[in-house]
Amino acid sequence: MVKKLQKLADKKSSAGAPSMAQLFDSELAGSIKGSAAQIWQAGLGAFAKAQGEGSKVFDALVKEGMSIQRKTQAVAEEKFGEVSGKMTKLSEDVQSKAGQQWDKLESIFEERVAKALGKLGVPSSKDVSALIARIDTLQASVARLSKAPAAKKAASKAAPVKAATKRAAPRKRAAA
Repeated sequence: MVKKLQKLADKKSSAGAPSMAQLFDSELAGSIKGSAAQIWQAGLGAFAKAQGEGSKVFDALVKEGMSIQRKTQAVAEEKFGEVSGKMTKLSEDVQSKAGQQWDKLESIFEERVAKALGKLGVPSSKDVSALIARIDTLQASVARLSKAPAAKKAASKAAPVKAATKRAAPRKRAAA
């Protein structure tokens, strides 16, 4: 713009026109009007372009935002899965250790109770199991021994009963 004004001033001074101040004022006013018009037109062009491309830019920003949201959700879900897995493992470890401690406590309690009962003369479960086994063998022996004489008695009693049933059978038929 300044160069343009200098060129105009040089042309006018060489042509022998009116005074330099008058020329400069009229040229300056014209140049300012032209520049203002160009600025106004550039502003209108920029506004029109922004209006036309504004929706495209907005849509592009929405798409980019959705993409970033999906990525963020995926990362968050991955981190949540990792934390969930760690918490599950930690919970299982705590349960395992608690179970071991409980078993240890239970065995100590059982030992102490068994020791106290042994001092009092109360038989243990092993002693009772051994006695039950002995009773079972004795019962089996008694049953075998009692079957032998009972079998002889049963054989001798069975013969007369058979004869009595044979006699009774014809009477029933006669009564019928």
